[in-house]
Amino acid sequence: MERRRFGSTKREIAVIGQGTWDVEKNQGGAIAATAALRRGLDLGMTHIDTAEMYGGGAAEEIVGEAIAGRRDEVFLVSKVLPQHASRQGTLAACDRSLVRLNTDRLDCYLLHWRGAEPLEDTIAAFEQLKNEGKILSWGVSNFDEVDLAEAWSIADSLVCNQVLYHLEERAIEHAVLPWCIQHDVAVVAYSPFGHGHFPGPRTTGGRVLQEIAAAHNATPRQVALRYLTRRPPLFAIPKASSVKHIAENAGIAALSVHGRTRECGFVGAVGRYRRCGKAGSTATG
Repeated sequence: MERRRFGSTKREIAVIGQGTWDVEKNQGGAIAATAALRRGLDLGMTHIDTAEMYGGGAAEEIVGEAIAGRRDEVFLVSKVLPQHASRQGTLAACDRSLVRLNTDRLDCYLLHWRGAEPLEDTIAAFEQLKNEGKILSWGVSNFDEVDLAEAWSIADSLVCNQVLYHLEERAIEHAVLPWCIQHDVAVVAYSPFGHGHFPGPRTTGGRVLQEIAAAHNATPRQVALRYLTRRPPLFAIPKASSVKHIAENAGIAALSVHGRTRECGFVGAVGRYRRCGKAGSTATG
């Protein structure tokens, strides 16, 4: 699996990681979800993303089971809900996540989306957690460029913005992605296949993806993942839904489309480029 530097940190992490939204609802339940995550680790997908919100903590418990005995291999990310993001609330939420994950640290801790609590208080808690060794870095999720600039003005140790990004939702390319490139902030794409909106094989976009995939002995989803991670700041965390899908996601390691301008243009034409609106506000990331 390809690795690249994660924002301003000195860590090289897997470009394709594993998301855990609703994993407790996978066919086969927690046992199947744990097996899928472990298979992903075997294939080099050592960037695992979760959140206290997912399954009311159930996803974090599944991740904790999956990484047992392998913690040092993993770049582990979790998120605090905005309603818990006061200074003391953030500290307490992090402690609860650490217990569920059965670990003593998070590699990165994110504010899940912007809420009513002052950013200054949340960031103060993040910095305290860093000083205590409970988190190694911090970031945000679902922030637009205005929110990012405000967070940066409070503390320039922001390393990540996790956002909705797939072929049919590319609003971040207008302002968020350029801002993150300029400030050396990693951009992590959640739901990279969309929420049930991946181009089907009978659509024009689906046929374009299939044609490119066939030329590279790949699948349309692998082509999409490669396109969405074509630039150095970009990472993606498709859901760890099954062992089969994990293997498909990991297969992009052998696929190189980003150096082919013509093919990138074709893939880029598949989705709609939305030039206005927030970077994303869905709570599933």
